[in-house]
Amino acid sequence: MQLGRLGVWYSTDKLNGSQLGDLVNAVEKNGYGTLWYPESRGYESMSLAAYLLSKSSRLTIGSSIANIYARDPFTARRAMVSLNDLYGGRFVLGLGVSHIPMVEGLRGHRYDKPLGAMRAYLDGVHKDLPEGREAPVLVAALGPKMLALSAEKAQGAVPYNVTPQHTAEAAKILGPGKQLAVEQKVTIETDPPKARALGRKELARYLVLPNYRNNWLRLGFTEAELANGGSDRFIDAMVLWGDAAAVRKGLRAHFDAGATHVCLQPVHADGDFAARDSMLQALADT
Repeated sequence: MQLGRLGVWYSTDKLNGSQLGDLVNAVEKNGYGTLWYPESRGYESMSLAAYLLSKSSRLTIGSSIANIYARDPFTARRAMVSLNDLYGGRFVLGLGVSHIPMVEGLRGHRYDKPLGAMRAYLDGVHKDLPEGREAPVLVAALGPKMLALSAEKAQGAVPYNVTPQHTAEAAKILGPGKQLAVEQKVTIETDPPKARALGRKELARYLVLPNYRNNWLRLGFTEAELANGGSDRFIDAMVLWGDAAAVRKGLRAHFDAGATHVCLQPVHADGDFAARDSMLQALADT
């Protein structure tokens, strides 16, 4: 699994085909190792991976995350093997249990207990793999039990919406030899009210999801700090902002805490792809 030290996470549902190609080009030309994308209400994860891989020559493409309720383990395994066979081993299957509204409300499935559901799914993904073949699988793990499962059944974890404190705890649980690919939102904006407004808009959809809220409470944030769009302290922890030097310092804090890979998520005004590409260029040498 070749992730490189620094990658990019980006919400691909808001992009059309040509814009996806522009994103891949911007990430690749600035020397990032991996491009990560989510699975939400838009593009289907495995077909999107194939498109992104076809638009790049060297990037690793990672699902962050593919919803385990969107396809059975056999299909996920065959997609993982097929994409890697067809595109030179450049695909990483990031898996997650998603959230109740996305599983029961959107897909009409029953949301099972996360740990047991993920354990069974990982067993299915690894079943009947060709001899000697290691599955490039990471788990979107937040809590200590899911992190321990990631160490046992996968090559590591790809946590989302976390802090360097969480990174240090995750690295300790995963242990040596495991991948810890951490997402971190960033914006190169030096005006505090503008930076925090961008952060609050980006985080609004996550603040209503119990999986993230529970993890933030474990990290020491209070219910009051998660109310009304999030306190300044909470927003500043979730979205690194300032000049490029300040943002680089925040990214390095994850490496210092034990991350093996950090995927930055550029936060910008809707449609301002020039700002996105400028951030990618400015932060590429972190």
